[in-house]
Amino acid sequence: MSDSSHASTTALTCALHVSDEVRALAPGFGYLAVEAHGLTNGPSDEAGAALLDEATRRLTERLDGRAPQDDPHLAAWRAAYTAFGSKPSRTRNSAEALARRALADGGLPRINRLVDLYNAISVAHLIPVGGEDLDRIRGGMRLVRATGDEPFATAAAGAETIEHPDAGEVVWCDEEGVTCRRWNWRQGVRTRLTEDSVSALFLLERMAPMTTDALAAAGAELAEALRTACPDARIEIGEVWSQ
Repeated sequence: MSDSSHASTTALTCALHVSDEVRALAPGFGYLAVEAHGLTNGPSDEAGAALLDEATRRLTERLDGRAPQDDPHLAAWRAAYTAFGSKPSRTRNSAEALARRALADGGLPRINRLVDLYNAISVAHLIPVGGEDLDRIRGGMRLVRATGDEPFATAAAGAETIEHPDAGEVVWCDEEGVTCRRWNWRQGVRTRLTEDSVSALFLLERMAPMTTDALAAAGAELAEALRTACPDARIEIGEVWSQ
C-alpha cells in the first residue's frame, strides 16, 4: 500500500496526515483537530450529564422523526464505509452509533468528564468526534488504508488483547500501531482518554455535504465547552483540512 501522504497545515504539536489512498476513496472528507493541554479530567458529573441531555434534545430536533442513517451527513459516512469494504449497518461510524444510543431507552453512556463532553458535541452536530491522550500518541497520526499487519490494542472479556485491521480498512494510526479502527468505529485502549489524562487531541471528521463552516462551528463549540470545564487549560484549534 502506498504511504504517500499530505500534512494538514496547522500549528498543533501533533502532525496529522491523510494518505493519497484515503483521499481518493472519499473526496468529500475533511477534519478539524483541537488540542488541549493542562486538562483536569475526572468521573462523569452533573455538568456533563446536562451537556449530553441537551445534545440529545438537539439531535431529536434535527432528525425530526427520521432515523439517524437517513440524515444526509450520516448517509455519506455509510457510503464511505461501503467504499472500503465495511458493512455500515454492522460497523457504524461513531456519530451514528452514538445517535442511536441517544435515542434509545437507556440514553447516552456516561464515561468520564472529557469523553462525555466530546460525545455531546458529536451527538449535537451529528459528526464523528474522537479524543486521544496526546501523551500516549507516538509520533504523528496518519489516516491510511491498512496492510492488515498493524497492531490494534483493544479489550476483550475485560483483558487487553491485540487485534489487526482488515487489509484495505481505513484506520488512524501512529508509530506504534492503530489508534482507531474502521475510520472512527472503535478506538483503541492505548491512547483513549482516562481520568488521568491531562493533554488531549480531539478529531472532528466530516463528509460532504457537511460544510467546512459547519465543521468549524462544531470545533468552536467543543473548544468553548473545554474552556468551561477546564478554565486553566490551553486550547488550540487547528485549521480545517478539506479536499
